[in-house]
Amino acid sequence: MTQVWTNWAGNQQARPQAAYVPRDVDELRSVVERATASGHRVKAVGAGHSFTGVAVTDGVSVSLDHLTGIESVTRCDDGTSLVTVGAGTRLHDLGPALWERGLAMTNLGDIDAQSVAGALSTGTHGTGARFGGLASQVVGARIVLSDGDEVEATGDLLEAARLGLGALGVLTAVTLRCEPAFLLRAVEAPGRLGETLERFAATTAALDHYEFYWFPHTDRVLTKANTRRAATEAPAPLGRVRGWVDDELLSNSAFEVLNRIGAVRPTVIPAMNRLAARALSARTFTDRSYRVFASSRRVRFREMEFALAVEQVPDVLNEIRRWVDRSDYRVAFPVEVRCAAADDVWLSTAYGRATGYVAVHQYHRREPGAYFDAVEKIATAAGGRPHWGKLHTRAADDLRSTYEHFDNFVAVRDKVDPQGTFDNAYLRSVLGPRLL
Repeated sequence: MTQVWTNWAGNQQARPQAAYVPRDVDELRSVVERATASGHRVKAVGAGHSFTGVAVTDGVSVSLDHLTGIESVTRCDDGTSLVTVGAGTRLHDLGPALWERGLAMTNLGDIDAQSVAGALSTGTHGTGARFGGLASQVVGARIVLSDGDEVEATGDLLEAARLGLGALGVLTAVTLRCEPAFLLRAVEAPGRLGETLERFAATTAALDHYEFYWFPHTDRVLTKANTRRAATEAPAPLGRVRGWVDDELLSNSAFEVLNRIGAVRPTVIPAMNRLAARALSARTFTDRSYRVFASSRRVRFREMEFALAVEQVPDVLNEIRRWVDRSDYRVAFPVEVRCAAADDVWLSTAYGRATGYVAVHQYHRREPGAYFDAVEKIATAAGGRPHWGKLHTRAADDLRSTYEHFDNFVAVRDKVDPQGTFDNAYLRSVLGPRLL
């Protein structure tokens, strides 16, 4: 009996006809070639951290867990380096490997469990008004197409593959433009929502990497400001006890208990949020960039995130707050707000505009229901673009108008995968039928 695949959040399941973990690219090519010849669909799976059905298949499932590690490093005259890395490499492994070579990713998200291929293919972005998401760091890629050939992506294929949704083929390696290693000085502090929103545009412009978390049913936020420091400076990481109390006890163990209580008795959630907001006190520390960017997230949840023109963020947050205040729906998870520079990646949620991100979460034992529906309606009305790896109900006819190169991407997909080897229900929804 084929094993059931389940994503991290537990809201997506698949029972593929076959599951493979190819030992090398030749084995992967053979798997794809045989699947195409027999009319089976193929989906690559990483860590399962997408909340959508982007990796779901009833055909052939392929893990890239053996296609890992840094293949090569090319130093450039401008001080950056081109690093080619196996597509199955997990981000939590890539950070230390780059550091050993005196390098770092320009930006990272706040979860580092994903594979490089999975993070790129769904638009993982991190935060920082002057810095693009992970896909903007891609300058090259190798990909196995539906006929089993591995090709070096160039031209339009490379433009599409930088954020390809798994719709074009199976990534085997990517080349990232990395920069010299750096530290981050993290300053985390409590604040008030109104004041934070009033200063949002100025704060994001002034700081390297900024985000904040709003606790619904309160006016309290936790702000996080990360400032770049030279790798040669002395780090000042969190003490072991303080780190355990904040990141394991409060943010994971105690938070899990509170969410279990809230799932049974939602009426106590506002009081729990007030307690949680007060428990997270100010702290300052300095550490390697990859250690500061990412946080331990062991409490399982479902997530929806929308990318907005940065000036829309305060209005959207206030509208969400008004909905929460007048609704009887209780929200236990903080709302996360981040930002990113405009980029030129075809399907990037930050394409062509400075972007603010509003992400809402719900504990995995509760249905997001009316809450996610309301947020999607509010964000869509404000011109929001849904994160490709997080829950939403938008479809191709609606999404096409929000991306200048949407049809260019679809044309590349139709050219390199005319028979739909890498298709699935999610991609048929968000990309629509083939144009050929």
